[in-house]
Amino acid sequence: MPVPAEARQVVLDTNIVLDVFVFQDPAAQPLLQGLQQGHLRWLATAPMRDELARVLAYPQIARRLDYHRLPPAQVLERMDALAHWVAVAPKAGVTCKDPDDQKFIDLAVAHQALVLSKDHAVLCMARRLLALGAAARAAL
Repeated sequence: MPVPAEARQVVLDTNIVLDVFVFQDPAAQPLLQGLQQGHLRWLATAPMRDELARVLAYPQIARRLDYHRLPPAQVLERMDALAHWVAVAPKAGVTCKDPDDQKFIDLAVAHQALVLSKDHAVLCMARRLLALGAAARAAL
């Protein structure tokens, strides 16, 4: 489905993706609806997809997938269908304490997007991101 040009650009941390597609967190349903309806444009890169694939194999996540009879490939297919794929962003002018989260920060800054995350290392950067035209929040 084409996304309208005025759609809000979002970058989703892997934990948020898990909430939407694996844990089916009711609090994440507005996010899923926004993506499906085209009000939100999910920006993602190949390394973000690779991270999701790796996390889906973690024992605690694999047990949850098995319980719901949800193959990891189906989660990745949903990402593939809803994400707008972009190039890896250059290093932003701010550095995240967690190097694994830097890719989300870089992408949000490069596209002046909202990064959704539960990670304290990302959320504590909210003020610095605002100064660069991006934002960070735990939920919509």
